[in-house]
Amino acid sequence: MAREKLCVGIDIGASSIKLCQLKSTKDEISLEHFGLVPLPNETIVDGALMNAPRVVEAVQELIASHKVRTKQVALSVSGHSVIIKKIPLPQMTPEELRESIQWEAEQYIPFDIQDVFLDVQIVNPEATQQGQMEVVLVAAKKDMINEYMAVLHEAGLEPVICDVDAFAMETMFEKNYDNPPESTIALINLGATKTTLNIISKGISCFTRDLNIGGNAFTEEIQRQASVGFDEAEDLKLSYDGENTNDAAEAAIELVSDSYTNEILRSIDFYSATSADGAPTKIYLGGGSARLPRLVQAIAAGTGVETEVINPFRKITTNPEDQEYLTNAAPTASVVVGLALRYLGDN
Repeated sequence: MAREKLCVGIDIGASSIKLCQLKSTKDEISLEHFGLVPLPNETIVDGALMNAPRVVEAVQELIASHKVRTKQVALSVSGHSVIIKKIPLPQMTPEELRESIQWEAEQYIPFDIQDVFLDVQIVNPEATQQGQMEVVLVAAKKDMINEYMAVLHEAGLEPVICDVDAFAMETMFEKNYDNPPESTIALINLGATKTTLNIISKGISCFTRDLNIGGNAFTEEIQRQASVGFDEAEDLKLSYDGENTNDAAEAAIELVSDSYTNEILRSIDFYSATSADGAPTKIYLGGGSARLPRLVQAIAAGTGVETEVINPFRKITTNPEDQEYLTNAAPTASVVVGLALRYLGDN
């Protein structure tokens, strides 16, 4: 039986809205549409939609400009309103787990259980302790999910899947990269206001964390050091290449790159100290800030781990005429490509 149709991926980020539509055939997955619309600063703050009408406009602009007809979309969320935990539970069937998860989750979730949507996935049916299994528990606040779904409904779309940024990026990675089954790697999405870390060991997501640092930290530090507005500071950041820049931009990027690296290193060290699987042997970077060479170099040097900027279109057929644009935009597509790889019938 043929699989159902792919969803359109919509990534509602703090600095831009991204859209991706893929086409699946027997032999390949090809790119139909990819685009993004930048958002004014502080349109979204800490995941909250401060200017929902502008978000609706951006989504509608993408749908119209790319002539997208499919209405069913997949979206994702992250941040403090989302909790992801890998927990041990007594062995049970998936049906028993679904029935008992409300009670089991209460001891792990710092929110009122009535205020969250819950999902759970068995990742290891037999944990190291006999009679136990390992599951990944995800809880997301209902008010945030409803807010995001409302803007998509208003834009004329039908949200059918809600994912988590870390897992959407993992879906994209699994499609594009052949990872050794026994390896441990880190997927890091460097967003505008936060950084999402997902450590995967032996093909299983073992540790996720949202860090309170993002690409806007560079822009804000350039603002302070160069005494310029946000938009001019953003231009200085994006044009920085180590040669064609000014002293204030260079000093700011050096300073924030070190802070970024320290945050990531602390999380990796925490995982390494609490896991039997050891530290990641490779880091893959996505998100808009992965386009800053100085940051990529700082993370590689600071962690001592081989580091690569991820390419979400690595094994996806694309139009050669779009290659230059896609190469530049690729890191920003890390999450939205993962969303666009979800089928309508996925759970």
